[in-house]
Amino acid sequence: MSNRGYVSLKIWMVNHYAEPYARHHNLALELARRGHQVVIFASSFAHKTRTDTRLTKGEKVKCEFIDGVPFVWMRTPPYSGNNARRFYNMGVFAWRLWRAARSVGFEAPEVIIGSTPHLFAALAAERLARSFKVPFVLEVRDLWPQSIVDLYNLSDYHPVVWGLERIERYLYRRAARIISLLPEAAEHMEAKGADRDKVAWIPNGINTDLVPPPAQPSDDGVFTVMYAGAHGLANSLDTLLEAAQIVRSEAWGKEVRFRLVGDGPEKQRLVDMAIQKELDNVCFNNSVPRNMIYDILREADVFVMPLKYSPVFRWGVSPNKLFDYLASARPVIFSINSSNNPVQEARAGITIPPEEPYSLVQAIKELLETSPEERWQMGLRGREYVEKYHSFAFLGNKLEKILCDVVNKGNGNK
Repeated sequence: MSNRGYVSLKIWMVNHYAEPYARHHNLALELARRGHQVVIFASSFAHKTRTDTRLTKGEKVKCEFIDGVPFVWMRTPPYSGNNARRFYNMGVFAWRLWRAARSVGFEAPEVIIGSTPHLFAALAAERLARSFKVPFVLEVRDLWPQSIVDLYNLSDYHPVVWGLERIERYLYRRAARIISLLPEAAEHMEAKGADRDKVAWIPNGINTDLVPPPAQPSDDGVFTVMYAGAHGLANSLDTLLEAAQIVRSEAWGKEVRFRLVGDGPEKQRLVDMAIQKELDNVCFNNSVPRNMIYDILREADVFVMPLKYSPVFRWGVSPNKLFDYLASARPVIFSINSSNNPVQEARAGITIPPEEPYSLVQAIKELLETSPEERWQMGLRGREYVEKYHSFAFLGNKLEKILCDVVNKGNGNK
């Protein structure tokens, strides 16, 4: 049942890195169940795997329906790292959105959401909304440029930072509403010119249709410490390998195995590091589609949720993988200096400081020595927490209310 007085709202979502069964697909599925029509615009070049599997040779744009939700895939140039080629890829996506939106034959939107894995995609979405004279809703995933200032120690006066901040301020002013994945980000946005009353928090979540019933770990004599997610600079996976090296030297560590699942720009370096250190207690697996990840996650005994220390996390975090971990009913070691801590709120694991391998080792030892029944109860508390507060049914309802309110108020982007 829709939250408004008429049946169907036409919604366009623009997210350069959108993929099947991730956040926007799941939100689109929930909105579709409520009678709305949603189209997702994304790049055919997958950011995680650095491959293009969506378009055939010669295709520039293609529409693919996945579980009834149309994805408009746009070809963008390949890249392999955080370099000029990646910025070029961003620019091409923003440039091609305009033409792609008019070539696929969908009815004109009534509202457009622009997401910020980077600012150029959101800027292109705002321009598109202006051309259709419909409201623009900004979704802030990461705080740009603050994230790169903190991660790469750039000056606030760096030309790239200065330019991105101009875009950031512009988008805050132009947005009819601002959706933040970070619970405390409204303060930052207000300082950059946003109207705090326009900011709403909708974190990441889980699709309960895809999550299997909770099942206890198998008693196979191996204690599996798992990380499943991106292998990037911010993920602090060096700390995990350093911990593995320490654990290998401990008598109690003989049954502990570390398993890293996923891909990313740092993966090969991490594999080389494990080989150099002769870490026979570490194995790497490639990423799997999101609708298959839970089959892998249930093979863990404990999950690790690490990020490098960064001041930007004072605004909070909302990693997809964390909610997948909690949904899998396993204890989580939370290693982020963030203002929010879902693991602590759910009483579903242990919290340690980031980038401290000895603290990670002690947390692993503590959970290893905890009874299987107590670990199971931790996992079940995490599962209950995400089902209550982070199901996409719950989050989709919040998003629908925001979009209906924006459209009903007639906040056209003119």
